[in-house]
Amino acid sequence: MSFQTSALILSWIAILLLAFTVSGLVRQVHALSSGAVQRRPESVGLRPGAPAPGFARLAPATPATPAVPLVLLFLEPDCGTCTEVLAEASDHVRPGLEFRVLYREDPPARAAELPITVLGGQADLFERYDALATPFATVVDQAGRVLRAEPLGSRAALHRLLDEVDSPPGGSAPTVATNQGGRA
Repeated sequence: MSFQTSALILSWIAILLLAFTVSGLVRQVHALSSGAVQRRPESVGLRPGAPAPGFARLAPATPATPAVPLVLLFLEPDCGTCTEVLAEASDHVRPGLEFRVLYREDPPARAAELPITVLGGQADLFERYDALATPFATVVDQAGRVLRAEPLGSRAALHRLLDEVDSPPGGSAPTVATNQGGRA
């Protein structure tokens, strides 16, 4: 009888734990469906056409490059995907594209060795550009208007973004000047 009693007690404990787990999941689903979560993925970042905050201090300093798009990368030093995105950005340094890599606090030491402008202590711009998750990219045109803003989940995502930013041969305007609404 003691084995049966122990098994019965353990079964009831397992049932109670399962009930608590299901209860927590039901509360989370209810919070998500009732709108308790304020942000949706498509509302992250500035909308296309919005003025780029702090553009004057981020814009290329040389007068020969004001017509190129500016790609702002918001990264964290302890983020593995951010490290991959930084490597991808350094592989794409070329005329016709400018990068600014922004860190909330101090950038990692290895970032100083790259051929990209790296700026530390930019927590205010993380807020102003609504860069909630890292890595995050914002593309700004020469007039200081946002062309595109989105989180990057991989090195390949930055590669695709840069391919879309590049002008078509013979064209003069970036191909991503439209709203990207409907992201999931």
